[in-house]
Amino acid sequence: MNGFRSLLAGMALFISTAQITLIRADESNAEVKLRAGAATSNITPNLGCDVVGGFVPFPAKHVHDDLHARCLVVDDGQTRIAFVVCDLLGLHRSVSVEARRLIEAETGIPASHVLISGTHTHSGPNAIWKPGTVREYSADMELSDYQTFLVRRIADGVHRANHLLRPAEFAYGWVDVPEHVNIRRWFLKEGRMPPNPFGRTDRVKMNPGAGSPDLESPAGEPDPRVSFIAFREPQGRMISLLAAYSLHYVGGVGSGHLSADYFGAFSESLKSLQPNASSDPPFVAMMANGTSGDVNNINFRSPQPRKAPYEQIRYVAEDIAGKVSAELKNVSWSSTAPLKAQYRELDIAWRTIPEDLLTWAKTTEETTTAEEGKANLPLAYAGRVQRLAKARAETKLPVQILKIGDVCIGTSPCETFAETGVEFRKRNPHSRSFMIELVHGYYGYLPTPRHFELGGYETWPGTCVLEPTASTQIMDALLEMAEDVQ
Repeated sequence: MNGFRSLLAGMALFISTAQITLIRADESNAEVKLRAGAATSNITPNLGCDVVGGFVPFPAKHVHDDLHARCLVVDDGQTRIAFVVCDLLGLHRSVSVEARRLIEAETGIPASHVLISGTHTHSGPNAIWKPGTVREYSADMELSDYQTFLVRRIADGVHRANHLLRPAEFAYGWVDVPEHVNIRRWFLKEGRMPPNPFGRTDRVKMNPGAGSPDLESPAGEPDPRVSFIAFREPQGRMISLLAAYSLHYVGGVGSGHLSADYFGAFSESLKSLQPNASSDPPFVAMMANGTSGDVNNINFRSPQPRKAPYEQIRYVAEDIAGKVSAELKNVSWSSTAPLKAQYRELDIAWRTIPEDLLTWAKTTEETTTAEEGKANLPLAYAGRVQRLAKARAETKLPVQILKIGDVCIGTSPCETFAETGVEFRKRNPHSRSFMIELVHGYYGYLPTPRHFELGGYETWPGTCVLEPTASTQIMDALLEMAEDVQ
């Protein structure tokens, strides 16, 4: 009898152990569920700050709409990544380095897994260099008071988004919106090209004048695609949506105004179209800049009449938001999306300044008198050329790949041409992909070698500050990194 009881006890132990083993096996094979959280941080500066975006900064007199750092954190159970889109013309590499250092220390999200970009609103404060100092070409700099404030607000926004992580479903979508993007670099009719600030003649002109009889043909093609990634509570309300569109900015703001331009207006418009979007925690929409270095909102062939301040911004933002919202009804949602990230800093050479150009710059500076409050292009570029000539041979240029499920996102820290974004989409191994520019720094314009030969504003030394093959080197690195995260 005792032997029989021992046999039963042994069988029970075997069954119990087998069940535990089976449960553990089921747990190890179970798909990890996705979580997402989003939040915003107000990054509006004090009135009186310099508004940058043109050649002559001017003091901010009014806040039309607050500027924000819009933050999204995603967790697949093993890896966390974060996106931050700031309503800024751009930001210095040192701002990103310090913000990501704080984020890693306070949330555990690795610095390499955090993307921080500027939208390129031309109605924002200076986060690219330290106001009151000469703008230097360097990968490192001492932060200004506003940049220090910005770093803290970015880190706080990611911290709050991380705190709001909750079960989520993920979707990817895109929609073409060609109506708002136009190439701004044009070939002109024979003999109609004006001299550039260096006294030379380019082959193309930036912003040649809408409706000008001198227009011949655009020097490229815009990218009409709005790509987006979206997160919602399981079969429930929206958590966040990050879109990217290759439109430089819209403009048409009030005099002396701070504004997030159409990037902020899109976010508010899309939010208004989602059910229960203001419930706690609220839905956070984000519009990043795609690759728009040679694109703007001006139809040069068929110019539009002048509009009231903010009228065109609202028109563009509401149109895109409506089309993205409509496309949300067609996407497929998934509760799993493995996350991967790669971050590199490339050794890219600063642009070399030839001796004759340096002589021109020194002579121009010695013989030209600045008129207060007015832009003088030769004088402005004379200063830029001389500062660029003093830069170190190479700089540290950040590039990044983030992968969510089968969606691959590549970055550039420059004002990147539309064809570069299209090339990345076509050449990398992921069928669902897009680029975001002005990420982790501001390194001027990034013309392709073909555009570099054509000349024009985007290629002038001081506007374009990297070596002529920089775009090729960045693309090669991004494609290699995209392969690595398959």
